[in-house]
Amino acid sequence: MSGITDLDQLLLSMQPKLSDGEFVFCTVKDDLQNYTKVKPLASFIEAEGLTLVLEKDMAEKSGIDFEGIYRQITLTVHSSLEAVGLTAAVSTKLASKGISANVIAAYYHDHIFVPASKANAALAALMELSQN
Repeated sequence: MSGITDLDQLLLSMQPKLSDGEFVFCTVKDDLQNYTKVKPLASFIEAEGLTLVLEKDMAEKSGIDFEGIYRQITLTVHSSLEAVGLTAAVSTKLASKGISANVIAAYYHDHIFVPASKANAALAALMELSQN
């Protein structure tokens, strides 16, 4: 099932949804198989180590260090992995409000991680973007 590629249609169709919970980005030196018990939402292997996106509570219980606390906003439109401009439009809108955006594109949806303290402002900005 292919997703939407047209940027205007993506922006008009997206219905940003703020997920419950708080998330953190961590880096560890071990293999992913050693961290399945912490149930990472996402992972990425970098030259410097393994990045994990975890629920904040799970990182704290497991003694895994982190720096910032984030909330997840899911763009509930099925965007194609070949769509051009969605990440740029979203990050530009959030940047105009002074909000950082850490974007993870999964198969069906894009997920934006924003500082927890700015989550409501980020959601409002994305709703504004989808209505224009």
